[in-house]
Amino acid sequence: MTSMEDDFPRGGTAKKPSGSKPVKQHVEVDNLFETREPEDKKKRKLTKKGDEKKTKKQKTGKEDTLKLNATTSVDILHLKSLKVGTLLLGCVREVTDFEVTVSLPSGLTGFLRVANVSESYTKVLSEQLDSDLEEIVSLPNLFSPGMLLRCAVSSLGTTKEGHVSLQLSVNPKEVNKGLSAGSLKAGMMLSGCVESIEDHGFLVDIGLSGTKAFLPKQKAKDSKQAELKVGQYVNCLLEEVKNEGRIVRLSVNPSAIAQAFAETQHGWTLSSLLPGLLVKAQIKKVTPHGLILEFLSSFTGSVDFLHMDADKKSNYSVGDNVKACVLYVEPSTRTVGLSLRSHLLQPGGILEPVVSERVGEVAKDCKMTSMHHLSGATLELPDETPVFAHKNHLKEPKESLNVNRVMARPAHDCRIMDFSPLEQIHLVSLRKSIIEAPFLRYQDLQVGQVVEGTVTALQNFGMLVKVTDHIKGMVPRTHLADIVLKNPEKKYSVGNKVKCRVLSVDPQMRKLVMTRKKALVESTLPLFRSYADARAGRISHGFIVCVKDFGCIVRFYGNVKGLVPKHELSTEPVVVPEKLFYVGQVVKAKVLTCDADQEKLLLSFKAVAGGETETPQQPQFSFEVGKNVDATIVSKVLNGLEVSILPEEMPALLPMTHLSDHVSNCALLWEALKEGDIVSNAVCLTKKKQNITLTKKPLVKDALEDGVVAREFSEIQVGMQLTGWIKNIMPYGVFVEFPFGLVGLAPKSAMSDKFISNTNVPFQMGQTVLAKVTNLDEEKQRFLVTLKVSEVSSEEAHSQGRLAQGLQERKAVTQMIASREDSELLQFLSTLTLGHKLKVTVDEVKEDGTATFVADQHKGATISATKHHMAGVTVTPGQMVTAVVLHVDFPSSQIHVSLAPRLVAKKKTLEADSKLSAVVEYVDQDFAVISLGETSQLTLIHTTSHLNEFRFESEKLSVGKTLTVTVKEPSCEDLGGLPLVSWGSAAPSATKRERKESDSKGPKGPKHTYHHGDTVSGTVKSVRPTSVLVTLDNGVMGSIHVSEIQDVVAAGSFPTSSLKVGSTVTARVIGGKEAHSHKFLPISHPNFTFTIPQLTVVPSKMKEGAKLKQEKTAIKLRSFQAGQEVTCFVSKYDTVKNCLDVTVTPSIDGNVELLAMTLDHKEIKHPEKLFKMGQALNAQVVGLIHSKRLSLSLIGAHSLTPGTRTVGTILKIVPHIGLIVKLPFGKNGCVSVVDLTDSYRPNPLSHYQAGQFVRCCVVGEDDGKLQLSLRPSRTNPDKAPPVKDAEVLSIDDLKEGQLVRGYVKSVGNQGVFIRLSPSITGRAEFQQVTSFFVSDHSLYAKHILPNALYTTKVLRVDKKSGQVDLSLLPEDTGKPDVLPESLGLPLRLKGEAKEKYDSRKRKRAQSESEQDVLAEKDLKRKKKKKGAKSEEDDSGVEVYFREEEDEEAKPQKKESQSNQESRAGPARLQVSGGFSWDLALSALRPATVGLGADSSDGEDEEEQAKPQKKSKKEKELEKRQAEKELSQLESELMDPSQRPQTSGSFERLVLSSPDSSLVWLQYMAFHLQATEIEQARAVAERALKTISFREEQEKLNVWVALLNLENLYGTEESLQKVFERALQYCEPLPVYQQLADIYTESNKHKEAESLYKNMVKRFRQDRAVWLSYGAFLLRQGQSDAAHALLQRAFKSLPDKEHVDLIAKFAQLEFQHGDVERAKSMFDRTLTNYPKRTDLWSVYIDLMVKHGTQKEVRELFDRVIHLSVAVKRIKFFFKRYLEYEKKNGTAETVQAVKEKALEYVEAKGSTASS
Repeated sequence: MTSMEDDFPRGGTAKKPSGSKPVKQHVEVDNLFETREPEDKKKRKLTKKGDEKKTKKQKTGKEDTLKLNATTSVDILHLKSLKVGTLLLGCVREVTDFEVTVSLPSGLTGFLRVANVSESYTKVLSEQLDSDLEEIVSLPNLFSPGMLLRCAVSSLGTTKEGHVSLQLSVNPKEVNKGLSAGSLKAGMMLSGCVESIEDHGFLVDIGLSGTKAFLPKQKAKDSKQAELKVGQYVNCLLEEVKNEGRIVRLSVNPSAIAQAFAETQHGWTLSSLLPGLLVKAQIKKVTPHGLILEFLSSFTGSVDFLHMDADKKSNYSVGDNVKACVLYVEPSTRTVGLSLRSHLLQPGGILEPVVSERVGEVAKDCKMTSMHHLSGATLELPDETPVFAHKNHLKEPKESLNVNRVMARPAHDCRIMDFSPLEQIHLVSLRKSIIEAPFLRYQDLQVGQVVEGTVTALQNFGMLVKVTDHIKGMVPRTHLADIVLKNPEKKYSVGNKVKCRVLSVDPQMRKLVMTRKKALVESTLPLFRSYADARAGRISHGFIVCVKDFGCIVRFYGNVKGLVPKHELSTEPVVVPEKLFYVGQVVKAKVLTCDADQEKLLLSFKAVAGGETETPQQPQFSFEVGKNVDATIVSKVLNGLEVSILPEEMPALLPMTHLSDHVSNCALLWEALKEGDIVSNAVCLTKKKQNITLTKKPLVKDALEDGVVAREFSEIQVGMQLTGWIKNIMPYGVFVEFPFGLVGLAPKSAMSDKFISNTNVPFQMGQTVLAKVTNLDEEKQRFLVTLKVSEVSSEEAHSQGRLAQGLQERKAVTQMIASREDSELLQFLSTLTLGHKLKVTVDEVKEDGTATFVADQHKGATISATKHHMAGVTVTPGQMVTAVVLHVDFPSSQIHVSLAPRLVAKKKTLEADSKLSAVVEYVDQDFAVISLGETSQLTLIHTTSHLNEFRFESEKLSVGKTLTVTVKEPSCEDLGGLPLVSWGSAAPSATKRERKESDSKGPKGPKHTYHHGDTVSGTVKSVRPTSVLVTLDNGVMGSIHVSEIQDVVAAGSFPTSSLKVGSTVTARVIGGKEAHSHKFLPISHPNFTFTIPQLTVVPSKMKEGAKLKQEKTAIKLRSFQAGQEVTCFVSKYDTVKNCLDVTVTPSIDGNVELLAMTLDHKEIKHPEKLFKMGQALNAQVVGLIHSKRLSLSLIGAHSLTPGTRTVGTILKIVPHIGLIVKLPFGKNGCVSVVDLTDSYRPNPLSHYQAGQFVRCCVVGEDDGKLQLSLRPSRTNPDKAPPVKDAEVLSIDDLKEGQLVRGYVKSVGNQGVFIRLSPSITGRAEFQQVTSFFVSDHSLYAKHILPNALYTTKVLRVDKKSGQVDLSLLPEDTGKPDVLPESLGLPLRLKGEAKEKYDSRKRKRAQSESEQDVLAEKDLKRKKKKKGAKSEEDDSGVEVYFREEEDEEAKPQKKESQSNQESRAGPARLQVSGGFSWDLALSALRPATVGLGADSSDGEDEEEQAKPQKKSKKEKELEKRQAEKELSQLESELMDPSQRPQTSGSFERLVLSSPDSSLVWLQYMAFHLQATEIEQARAVAERALKTISFREEQEKLNVWVALLNLENLYGTEESLQKVFERALQYCEPLPVYQQLADIYTESNKHKEAESLYKNMVKRFRQDRAVWLSYGAFLLRQGQSDAAHALLQRAFKSLPDKEHVDLIAKFAQLEFQHGDVERAKSMFDRTLTNYPKRTDLWSVYIDLMVKHGTQKEVRELFDRVIHLSVAVKRIKFFFKRYLEYEKKNGTAETVQAVKEKALEYVEAKGSTASS
């Protein structure tokens, strides 16, 4: 009633409760903004008065009386506004197994526990946990990030730190508690959780008792939600409501849900209103902080500024109709929050993104766009991204908020703290403490990082440390110090500042583990953060986590851990590692091997202690000075870059000073390059031990390339000019280093033409210089050089190239920084070039004449002009002006501009070789910007005109200085279109050296004006394998591709060898080639290229009138068709990609994969030796690689079709089936065991291994898989030996009577299946397998193994069904029987013997069937009903029976003959003959089954079918015979020793002896011999119920029999069930032991070993278990494992049992293992326990059996000298004498007697004394 009155007041105005003004109850604290603020009481009082006035006004209006809730002001949702039961719309942020993190409005965060999902899910979860199921439906299966949820506040707790913990629930009973069954209407949108899964749909829990909500499966399937799970949260639409809401049909169609609006007719009330509902609302009031809306005709709600549509924020007006989404509902205060954001107007949708990568980012110069004093402020980042700062984060924690002071700041620095998915906005903080904090999130921490924190608590498990307010970690107890602290509280106390190193961090679980071990915290060794860091040979500190007998396990950082084997623990032998090492110990370990993919790490302590220097696995890298290499950056160090040379991954160092010839560029390049970048075209410089140094200095590379270097001291000559770099600066001069490790001294007087007082001034460390040798000291191997500019020549072109290289390097730096950071400002700066005109606005003109400007579009850039560049210009702030860019300082985002009219004016044209007066406009270290006369042209020059030039401060170029320059090129491509000029005076060049040029590198040559088709002539300069370089008449360098030399190229020839160096050639220009120049190559991503003419000398193209086609490379590539023949030329073999790089034309290259290079599987092992560079090859096109290169084949085929021969690599060997082979062209194929060779051999797969190359032939394709053959007759028919085992291609190839060989596929219930071909399998029935009578089918599986090779005879071929019947009988195949004679099996009866046996059995069956019938009439009638089976219809299943003597029916002679035949071999197959329970049952006779008599004669069957007349005499004889048989049957029943032959007899027997397990087992065997498995099981179950519980052994016998039965005829599951039952009713140990014996006897060794492992865990105190396991291991040949087991047994058994245990193991070693080890075990034991004469006696027995006579005599001699009782020595003397009498001679016997006499005399003398 209360709720009804609230919703429908009884006239008048409803009196508002005192707490009905939730908007005014602002909360200063939530779980994101945790600082508490004192409330402003004055403001609260004013607010209350205003509210009262408004309330009075509301009472007067008629409309207002209908309002059920009133909203007067707008504010964001605060944590203090929340109460238990508040309904909220949330978004899933993170999901773990037990908790879901939910993002709520206004940046709040709640947590949904696993128990708060739904009652049905909690019930299912508890059932799954109780049943120990592996597959548990966890929360990640039900929730995904971005899901929108309706949730209710379930609790508001407080954490230890004082923060509020907001617990949520999505349980429909809490979310929908405001609804009732009667209030449900069709069209409503509710949320629920799947309660159960039914046959035709899902029952959904919507939280209403008495209501069943059903979701049909078809509707769920149509909505792509057919895989719903119990507990899954769903948004659903009520399609149909029946029976007053008791039955509801649901729909989850996303489109229908998205269009579902809450309507008035649905009857929504404030208590039932749900978040997430879409409503149609009307704006009632617009405030600066948001909107007030009216919806559902009688409700009002607020929209805060964070949930207003950003595009329409300024266009909202009163009366507008809008679509809104309910954001939260507080039923107690009737507060409703709404949202107009478009991403929330799609119920059931997924919000993206949920998290932001920008969290933690610090943004500077942010502008505040609005201030909301009750909520916070919105700001705009420099990239115009809007963000929100809560009011608590507009100030420091303990300060009061001064809104005016905050708003007065022109710009703000902030740090992004979080991202709110519901508002799709970043949350920031303006707190200085947060901005300057090094870590904000767990993601900011890296393993191995050193951090400082404060101790907050000491626990038993370790110490809790607070790193920041948001990050807390734990130091485990073992990591509190280098040693284990017993009393940590004495060292640490709460509040202490500690320095730790991060061991591991899990951002998702918010777990941080650190160490305080000093050795780890202060370690300077490399850190192993990943397995990739643990390279072989590296040494690092780690800590021991486990000490075992086999060694120690050492852990590093993260999850990196490795094993130190026992032999690597120390240089001294370590017997017990536990005595030397302990858990938690800090150790220094060296990496021996590391497999990063498998995460396996092998370490050594010994290698560190012993000072080993060589690493077991060093990358193979052939070092050569001047060798070009590519390298990847591993890490950045202060003096350079640690790199890894590709592809060998050889570590090397690229010093910072070797990044460029320009000192200023070196630091820029070092800053721009990042870890993982690839440095291309570096050059090997020096190698000291294993340390390789690389260089990127272009001038040094040129010198190495051109050969202008001295390789050793003997090559140095006075006057030689060398390129080097400053190695060291001393007071008396500088040392200059050159390639190949040569170092010369430039004395102080030879450093410069000027007088130098301080040697540190002219040059910098690493600076590139040109040096000239002046003096040589042959004796001391020293030389002096001069660096004077007047004495060292430098080419002008040399200086120009260096300038271009420096500019290209700076451009590369700009591009790298701009490409890495997605910033519009950086992109804008990267587009600015020298001379670029820019429209800017004057910001400020300072008193010193300088000015700053603002670019309207890019306000983050700092633009300035100096006084010099403002001369003659008058500007005012705000004025728009045009400026010319002089320099862009990329790292600081600063642009230097000029407003000088002479520079802003229109540019004038320059003329080559003209001299102009230039003015220095800007100077930047090595470079200067100059303006050329009155042309308004700008260009760059070096600040020095020579590499070695040194200038004093007064001589250096400065702004405003005038120079005279000569224009070399008005527009130089190398300078980006800037003019190229020369200036200053340098010493004239003494020598001009010509630069070399190649296909891929060379200096910039003279400009050429050749066009396509021009005829040129030149001289061959050099001949390369794939190209020829030609110097043309005008000095231009041209290139002739190997394919452009001859019309017809013979395969295997080398076309370039036809041109000789120095010869003159006439050629035609066919194009231009862009070649990369090492002279002008930037550090990364080389892009500085120049064009050289591409020529042809092909005779057909040189003819007059011959037309030369010009086609684009892409068009040429598309013109190639698969299978097309092309001629290619070898470039090189790529060892990284394992392919051959070839070139086809000047513009088209190709690859040949390894398997497509040759058909010889032996040659392919060394592919690099197959071809030579430049060799011509005939290839076929396979296809295109990334549309850039051709994929070619050299094996004569471009695809794999039946009959194709190729080479493959074995990927996998599939036991008993064949091989999986990797083929060329990305294919795989299968090889059957019958297709491996033309002559079958045993163990066919043992001759192959993974990775082996094989030659194969494609024979067919099945389901997309290629079928292959390795038969020589297929792969190499010309050289193949004669075929012994021909292929069986189809069933037509098989003829009856044919002998074929095949491999056993399997042994089944119907016979032995033999594989004759990949598609044909024949069957040999058990009757056709062996000549022996086999009753136990398991014998076949034991002796006929898979893949065994047998010769078979084809008995029958059914071409329709595809069945082939085979025979393995010796008489058919001529081979020995498949089963050995040693098994002692009887032979199978055949022919006449079989007929006689069948006849006797038939009569025997007749007598048994008539045992209860005495009347002759009944006897005759039953005889007539007897049927007979022919031999063809016989199932082949018979049983033994004992022949009874019948003197009257048969003569004595025949009877004896019959008995002999019966003993010689029983007939047919005995199913259960091998089923012997124990030794007592081995003599049991099987029973016969009298269900029918077998007959092998068809005529007998016809005679029985006809009625026969018998004479009186015959009737009388038959009557007497029947009476005799009856009397014999009675006598058998009276004889207790006679075994029953019928089921009835057994029933009488078990009644008389119910507790005898022997009787029950005989009864089971009786059923098993008749293949009645289920009846045998039933008998066993009866026995277990019948036998008395006191007869434990009898019950155990039955359990063992049942285990045997399940092992032979059941499944592994049924066996395990019986085993588990037996454990419940019997002593566990005997049951375990019996099952282990069963497994062992049936050759199930894996199962037996697994069982034994469980036994030694469960019965570790029982010696018999250890002995049994040891015996098993030794029988399997696992001697080492048995020895390890003995060591384990020592730890488990008491000390007093160790001696007997060793003795028993030694006996087992004698019997099954290593005799020498057994002897050593006995020797050690008897040395420690010499008086154990029982062990001596056992030892002697074993040595007599296994040892030599010498060893036995030595043992006896040891025994008779023991100091034990005389009586015992007498016993050993007797044994000694018996042994010698049996095995020795008369002399040895006499010797024993003499020893006995000596012993007696010695004892006598001892006694007398």
